[in-house]
Amino acid sequence: MQYTDTLKEVVEIARNAGAAILEIYHQAEGVEIERKSDNSPLTIADKTANDIICAGLEKLALQYPIISEENKSIPYDVRKDYDYYWLVDPLDGTKEFIKRNGEFTVNIALIHQQMPVMGIVYAPVLEEMYWASKGNGAFVEKDGQVSQLNINAFTKADEGLKLVCSRSHLNEATETFINGFTKPELVATGSSLKFLIIASGNAHVYPRLAPTMEWDTGAAQIVLEEAGGKVIDEETSEALKYNKENLLNPYFVAYGNMV
Repeated sequence: MQYTDTLKEVVEIARNAGAAILEIYHQAEGVEIERKSDNSPLTIADKTANDIICAGLEKLALQYPIISEENKSIPYDVRKDYDYYWLVDPLDGTKEFIKRNGEFTVNIALIHQQMPVMGIVYAPVLEEMYWASKGNGAFVEKDGQVSQLNINAFTKADEGLKLVCSRSHLNEATETFINGFTKPELVATGSSLKFLIIASGNAHVYPRLAPTMEWDTGAAQIVLEEAGGKVIDEETSEALKYNKENLLNPYFVAYGNMV
């Protein structure tokens, strides 16, 4: 399937959602914070962006079901039969949003038979738009310029590789993983930008040996894959898959072009 026209439309949907988030982000009176059932923060920005994205996707010529972080309660008995569906995280990095560090993103993926085949990630504060579709490459629009993303090759034995992980919250499994590299440099960033810093060639490996959800990774995964990288399930050593009965991701490692 060629996704060119749909991809352009979804890029604009993500841009519109990002503009609405920015309007809330810049409000001087602050941000209204609620708590989800798992006690993670939810802002009016999440809700507003989700409404814009869902409304936009529902107007497209190609009509598919939508699974979003904000409306995720579709029974597995229903969604297991989805051939194609949209996977949405309207605001990935709510904690970054609340901290006001700009490291949050809008994420929209198209999943086909458990694998992402289209992905759009927009970082509204950074004014960076990333997109990719299966077999058609990965691209970024920044400072008004569009560039294709192609990652240079490296080997695990190279010294000074840049690993994306938190400096202050390293669990034992992540520390063990890091110790397998020679003089690695740790790089910290928020949200799905962890994948995109690798896709842009500014880091090499992102070990995520801690919980994430499917909507956290789908869009950025296809961008990284089309740039020459991969996202590997630590349990199966295969590419990370989607629409599982439990939407919790297994632990995984995102790699650039490691040979």
